[in-house]
Amino acid sequence: MSRPAIARINLDALRHNLRALARRADRARLMAVVKANAYGHGLDIVAPALMEAGCRAFAVTDAAEGAALRRILGWEADIVALSGVFDAEDARWCAEARITPTLTETCQVTMLSAAGFRGNVWLKVDTGMRRLGSPDAAALLNACRQAGLGIAGLMSHLACADAPDHPLNQSQLEAFRAQLNALPERVPGSLLNSAGLATMPEAAMDVVRPGIALYGVEPVSERPLGLQPVMQLTSRIMQVRRIQRGESVSYGATFTARRNMRIAVVALGYADGLPRLLSNRGAAVRLAAPESRLPIVGRVCMDYCLLDVTEADASAGDEVEFWGPNLPAASVAAQARTIAYELFTGVGARVKREAHGAPLRERGAP
Repeated sequence: MSRPAIARINLDALRHNLRALARRADRARLMAVVKANAYGHGLDIVAPALMEAGCRAFAVTDAAEGAALRRILGWEADIVALSGVFDAEDARWCAEARITPTLTETCQVTMLSAAGFRGNVWLKVDTGMRRLGSPDAAALLNACRQAGLGIAGLMSHLACADAPDHPLNQSQLEAFRAQLNALPERVPGSLLNSAGLATMPEAAMDVVRPGIALYGVEPVSERPLGLQPVMQLTSRIMQVRRIQRGESVSYGATFTARRNMRIAVVALGYADGLPRLLSNRGAAVRLAAPESRLPIVGRVCMDYCLLDVTEADASAGDEVEFWGPNLPAASVAAQARTIAYELFTGVGARVKREAHGAPLRERGAP
């Protein structure tokens, strides 16, 4: 590997988070959300570790992601495509890879039938988020039954669960229960995401769908679940150089030294997923001395960033962390005026993902 930018994925922390969420969910089954390359953590790393830890249900965005996950996990996993099917090719993938699509429209039933799909489907209703959802769950259920499709359950999605006192939470819960009870047959219900598990675990019902919490970000800071960060984004110092007072650094000369300084050039930039909004605002830590913050100075470049190491015993080859156990991703995201989801999913393809922690058992071992 020539480029030292690495996202270390802590499998021990991942399994810890899974256990914590399972306790919170009580008797409800966990459907691990691993869409968008497991929130940027690496689908081929995260999904097998969760499967080994006992998880059997996984949620992805679409049939293409589902087919990729099926190749990784084999046939034991229940794989749900949250966006359903877009076209005939999606429907064919669902049939061939045994993916469970989430449906909102009767036209999706028609596409699945034409593809020879005979598995189960989830039905999705809108209860207040005003995004995806069927306006008539009973009619959609009836269309599925007429087509010979099984019903995995009814789901909806919370809009404001990260705000515990928001009135929409209770409104959505009541609307969902009403639609669930109005169906002509009993089907499993699924409403809660990560934030919902933190704020309203009494509404866990049959299936919960944690996403960001699996990866160690507390979905509601004032109601922590005891999670551990899974990703540590690091790179190495390429060069340490001295600049004089009055000299500027990086594009646009947005930082000018007020004293003589030592500046470290690090092999990590916005093409790797380091937000450009951290220019002259963010920080990193040297792993050899994680208690000290190294400010980012000047603009973040495509391939590099610059750190103030005037007070640090830093040299070329030293490893630095940009988020992880020493710099919480949620705090870094706040500095970049975004959310941890965007940090994680923005980590570039050229950043190597490395699994750390207890090794996975060989496939098929007891």
